[in-house]
Amino acid sequence: MKAVWNGKVVAEADKKDLIYIEGNWYFPPASVKKDMLRKSETPYTCPWKGECQYFDVGDGKTWSKDSAFSYPNPKPSAIDIVKKDFSNYVAFWQDVQVEE
Repeated sequence: MKAVWNGKVVAEADKKDLIYIEGNWYFPPASVKKDMLRKSETPYTCPWKGECQYFDVGDGKTWSKDSAFSYPNPKPSAIDIVKKDFSNYVAFWQDVQVEE
């Protein structure tokens, strides 16, 4: 699967390596092009997953605010619910399309 922003692949991995949570595909950290992510200051805490880190997605010149997110340290109970450790996995939305 691929996460595509503005015609550029931001992340790519086999579907079996992704984790599907609440309608979002989470990509393994190693599959994400880190140079296309920039930490955002947008705060959010999910009631059951914990503290979220948003990222702007871009190419250095143009950025799409908060188009990716991750849970660096999800709550242990969330890992139990998902049945897999999704720490630092990255999900995309808004201006990023996830394709098979």
